[in-house]
Amino acid sequence: MARPTGYVFRLEKARGASWWAKYRLSDGTQVKRKIGPAWTGRGRPAEGHFTKRLAEEWLHDRLEELRRSDGAVSPAVPGPASVGVTFVDVAAEYLRFAEQDRGCKPSTVRGYRNVIKVHLMPVFGSMKLDEITVQEIERWRAGMTSVRAQRELSNKTKNNLLVLMHAIFRHAVKLYGLPANPVANVDRFRVRSSGDIQVFSPEEVWALVRAAGSEVDAAIFLTAAFTGLRRGELLGLRWRDVDFAGSTIRVRASYAAGKLTTPKSGKVRAVPMAPDVSSALAKLGDRERYTGDDDFVFAGEAGLPLDGDALSSRYRDALTRARLRPLRFHDLRHTFGTRMIAKADIRRLQEWMGHADIQTTMKYLHNAPRDEDAALVADAFGAHTSRPASTAIGPTL
Repeated sequence: MARPTGYVFRLEKARGASWWAKYRLSDGTQVKRKIGPAWTGRGRPAEGHFTKRLAEEWLHDRLEELRRSDGAVSPAVPGPASVGVTFVDVAAEYLRFAEQDRGCKPSTVRGYRNVIKVHLMPVFGSMKLDEITVQEIERWRAGMTSVRAQRELSNKTKNNLLVLMHAIFRHAVKLYGLPANPVANVDRFRVRSSGDIQVFSPEEVWALVRAAGSEVDAAIFLTAAFTGLRRGELLGLRWRDVDFAGSTIRVRASYAAGKLTTPKSGKVRAVPMAPDVSSALAKLGDRERYTGDDDFVFAGEAGLPLDGDALSSRYRDALTRARLRPLRFHDLRHTFGTRMIAKADIRRLQEWMGHADIQTTMKYLHNAPRDEDAALVADAFGAHTSRPASTAIGPTL
């Protein structure tokens, strides 16, 4: 019989573009299947969307599955190398692969490990690969809840679980000769984003700073709001990165899970340093120890970076003391983006925030308050001219 072959094509419809695959099985049967919505923006595709390259990778994986099974073997039948292998084995191997072979950041690996432990192990941990069929995945998908809290998960969280499961089984297909990936054709959940961003007002930022439990915490809260640095970037900041003369902070590293790595974008960037931030950092620089070029600005015990989880806990305590809304630490970064989009052009803000995709920066356009907007509307409707009495609003007495 002939080897399975196929190609991908893009289909334009009223609801948007999508990628499809058309392939022929070894017995001559033709199959036409939708891969997913097409990504039309720039930069990294949004979750659940496909570029042509990603669509071709999907088809390649599908054809490889068919070739291994010769187009006739049920996906539930394991290959010889997978006999006796459990999900525990596969998950452990995937974590090793992600950390050592792919070089994922420690924070990413820690996130994978936590998801596997909390959400996947309680369901699939003791199951063998041949027991985890498409039907089992679909059954799990239909009843997805938080195993610990027995509550419904958001669609975004559910999709994250499906993405990780797909990656684990894709690795299992390559490593153990599993005939097919049981997650490959499982549909993802629809995710709708409101586009709403929660941010602090300037007065709330200062209230948070005043409520901080220490001088270091006060400085880090202020710097986060006034520079937009991520938590890991703040923790990885060294004194040589702070240019007082040039009023600039250079973001060269990020600290998470006990390790220093590159910033999320992988690139060094420069961020303007406002006078208030400069003053707060200069005051920290007056301490007796840990002020050398290679020392960390926000140093904890023995000069090491602060613990991120402990910092977040102290941040929540400061919110409570200041009687502020329970916003996330990351919302300090959103505060910077929202305030600055009204003052700086979008390209400059993209550089300051280290966004790989300008679409990420553009979300701040819809949340930035501009005082002149109301005046523009008033001017458009001639609000400065006297209105005829007949157009008065309300009942006539």
